[in-house]
Amino acid sequence: MKEEIETLTKKLVSICSVNGSDGGEKAIADYIESYLQKIPYFRKHPDRIIIQPLKDDALQRRNVMALLLGEKDDNPHTLIWHGHMDTVGVDDYKSLKPYAFDPDALEKALHQMTLPKEMQADLDSGDYLFGRGALDMKSGDAVFLVLLKHLAENVSELSGNILLSINPVEENRHQGIIEETPILMSLKETYHLEYVAAINNDYTCPLYPDDPHHYVYMGTVGKLLPCFYIQGKETHVGQPFEGFDASRIAAKLVDRITLNTDFLDVYNDEYTLPPMVLKMKDLKDSYNVQTAFDSFVYFNYLVHNEEITETIPKFTKVAQEILDEELDYLNAQYQKFCRLTHTSCTPYTFQPKVYTFAQLKEKYLETFDHDQYSELEKIAAILNERGEDQRDIPISMVKSMLNELAINDPVIVLYFAAPYCPHNTLKDEDGQEKALKDKLTQMVKNFGEKVHLDYKVLQFFPSLSDSSYIKIDDSKESITALQDNFPAMKYLYNLDTTTMKALNIPALDFGVYGKDAHKWMERVYKPYSFEVLPQLILEAVHTLL
Repeated sequence: MKEEIETLTKKLVSICSVNGSDGGEKAIADYIESYLQKIPYFRKHPDRIIIQPLKDDALQRRNVMALLLGEKDDNPHTLIWHGHMDTVGVDDYKSLKPYAFDPDALEKALHQMTLPKEMQADLDSGDYLFGRGALDMKSGDAVFLVLLKHLAENVSELSGNILLSINPVEENRHQGIIEETPILMSLKETYHLEYVAAINNDYTCPLYPDDPHHYVYMGTVGKLLPCFYIQGKETHVGQPFEGFDASRIAAKLVDRITLNTDFLDVYNDEYTLPPMVLKMKDLKDSYNVQTAFDSFVYFNYLVHNEEITETIPKFTKVAQEILDEELDYLNAQYQKFCRLTHTSCTPYTFQPKVYTFAQLKEKYLETFDHDQYSELEKIAAILNERGEDQRDIPISMVKSMLNELAINDPVIVLYFAAPYCPHNTLKDEDGQEKALKDKLTQMVKNFGEKVHLDYKVLQFFPSLSDSSYIKIDDSKESITALQDNFPAMKYLYNLDTTTMKALNIPALDFGVYGKDAHKWMERVYKPYSFEVLPQLILEAVHTLL
């Protein structure tokens, strides 16, 4: 089985399926479908290969699913195995770019180079397979496909069912799994399935230098994208104290929020990583000697258990503090300048204010009707169809609302934008989830002792993944807060949160093992990924089904 998995991994890597590339994700979906069609079980049951084209997708990307119904007995318990078929780009390979999708040629080329010490040792060992997608996560797809073929050949001995799902568009918007959730519900009803858990095979890696552990995760981290639109007061640089510089406010937000461990979220002694700025810009469209009237900044914000109703006050509080501090700073500097230049000084009395989008919308609807607001949403939908950045599109809505309400003082408007990745995990507070958690923990412990590996079971897979969309731990109130503060969400990121909540499938990650995903040094460790991991997954099949 090891050689078969390695051979299939190389084949999948050879298919360039960079997210958003022309034809790449379609080509790999075609190959996976053809692989499944050659398995005798699916030749006998062709209707159990389910192909779902993504809606209105110019790249013709598709979800590929396969349902294996065990024949040993009438057992509705079903495990979902899911992974993704897309990869990130290859520009980071530079001179090695021609070899990025050819593991054998890449290995030869690497032997001719001077490499970092650890990478050189891994290359010399012969235990690693290199290439874009080798770790993230075509090796994981290969493990699932070969295991499914093995189980299908012995389907009469299988109690319970396996639903394989391999999706595109994981590396940015998660559109594949999002559109698949109604299919999961439909299959559940049609075949009377009881989803026990979903195992994602996305990569695992060392969490610190010389980390001796392998990891199993019982949930996944969530993500919010808090966006700050900042309206200041422009001025000519010849009258610098007469304005309120939006660029300074953006910079202060970055300084106050980025890497700030006060914003960590913790559950069961597991902490998120701190927030990081992803984009900061002023909104001037050309050079002039005017200070920026407005600016824009957004952050990556990770969540383990925090409700969005708790998140919003954190950000509005720091935003208001920054506005107040900036007004104090402006007046203090102006007064100092006036003393130095022996001129009169009148302090500025701006009233800077922070609005959530929900608050701004409420204020807008006190003056204008819903039809007028709907027009703003329709404009957002048009901009989305044109391919405008989904983070930027709400800016036009916010600016229109501020203009029509004649709000001219400095303001910050907080809103959320795509993507929103819900957080989930198995919780001790839920008796059924605790029982499953205890069963899995014991299974992993016993397996680790058998194969002489040190496993750690953690609550949250630390990288963003499709596992977010099959179980949502956010409460109804939390989801409502998100929707209220996500401009034109039905057009820009229309999630069927009702179906996702109803599915409520425990989201696990066992994962292939390797190093440097999303880097040109990406590599998968073959002895574990192709030999040990398949055994662990089969152990989970026997334990959970």
